[in-house]
Amino acid sequence: MLDFLNRNVMHPVMAWRAGSRHLGHYRELRRTQFDPPEVIRARQLVQLRAQLKHAYDTVPYYRSAWNWAGVHPDDVRALEDLDAFPVLTKADIRKHERALISTDFDPATLRVKTTSGSTGVPLRISIDEPAVQFKTACTLRSDEWSGWRLGQRVAKVWGNPEYRHFGLKGRLRNFFFDRAVYLDTLNLNDARIAEFAARIQRQRPGLIFGHAHSLYLLACSLKKARVTGVRPNGIISTAMLLHDWQRAVIEKVFDCPVTNRYGCEEVSLIASECEEHRGLHMNADGLYAEVGEGGKLVLTDLVNRAMPLVRYQIGDVVVPTQRRCKCGRGLPLIERVEGRDADYVLTPAGQLISGISLTENFALLIPGTAQMQIVQESLYELRIRLVPDDEFGPESRDKIGALVRETFGPQVRYDVELVDAIPQEPSGKYRFCISKVARERLEAMSA
Repeated sequence: MLDFLNRNVMHPVMAWRAGSRHLGHYRELRRTQFDPPEVIRARQLVQLRAQLKHAYDTVPYYRSAWNWAGVHPDDVRALEDLDAFPVLTKADIRKHERALISTDFDPATLRVKTTSGSTGVPLRISIDEPAVQFKTACTLRSDEWSGWRLGQRVAKVWGNPEYRHFGLKGRLRNFFFDRAVYLDTLNLNDARIAEFAARIQRQRPGLIFGHAHSLYLLACSLKKARVTGVRPNGIISTAMLLHDWQRAVIEKVFDCPVTNRYGCEEVSLIASECEEHRGLHMNADGLYAEVGEGGKLVLTDLVNRAMPLVRYQIGDVVVPTQRRCKCGRGLPLIERVEGRDADYVLTPAGQLISGISLTENFALLIPGTAQMQIVQESLYELRIRLVPDDEFGPESRDKIGALVRETFGPQVRYDVELVDAIPQEPSGKYRFCISKVARERLEAMSA
């Protein structure tokens, strides 16, 4: 009954009070997801041409870069014509952040997303409210492919719970409306996992959502403790690679298929598995995706007018396909994502910390960090590889020391290694957190 009221009363009322159109977008997206591929591509072309014109007319960076490259929005008559336009890199965003914001918007009114990104490079992305609402609808639609339904409780295995950033108001909203329960991956230990497991047994969330490896750790803990009866409608794995061996354990423990989802802070949802679980559907309503040489993914955001990202080279590698999905949706597929991975680290106190959560806190809080990688050499020794920019200085080093002490304790030694670049793995991945120590602990936990 509470799920029904939340879906059909609370959500519409809250959307109305906030002036948000996301539920209307959500209903329309549910209807159009089964359009034929050619209809979806035609719709993308219309959106793309409008975005290019807007970017050329109101974004100083693009007007200059495209004039220099000898290209113009009017040149794009088909989606493939976008190939002639220059790519946008993370370094470009960092260097030209202000010039990438449309003059149609007051920067002070925009939402700002800050992320370390899949390659450990911190970025600030501005986004307008209508784009936020549309992207929220895209995410809701794909989340329901897992079996979860809007209004049901969600259990999140995630670092930095969002509601904590908004004080009492955030806590009240989470308690009465979002109804999310959290297992904070910045502070994992057996006691916290057991407490979380007991809570989701009592409250029976419709969805369990989290980092792939965090979900795997939770499943291993429940298996060892012989905890049964946690049967969500859906499980969504995101933020890092989901390995087949992890998927098998999670699905066995929860008796529920895992839905693999792929996204980033810069453009939000990129792709998600449907109920077939064979490949991921691209979010073609909000993005136009190009897969280049070696599977390198290039994205164009079709809805964010405040800071359009056109031909954004995200730094991830995917496996493309022309296969049609049996589910009947016309949204294009990719077979899998190959470009993300991260380790946990282990503190002397025995706590496991998600590598993604860790780099979010380190890379974003250390002034002058262009890119970073954390290597745990032993339980009491860290090596911090850091690509500095012009803002790096004594304050940055002091902040590193404070973060290490706060996170790992005063007994942990660390070295800061300033480098020109963080090398990629042979597969094209950036591993921004590496720990043999934690890996051995995790293997013991899952044995």
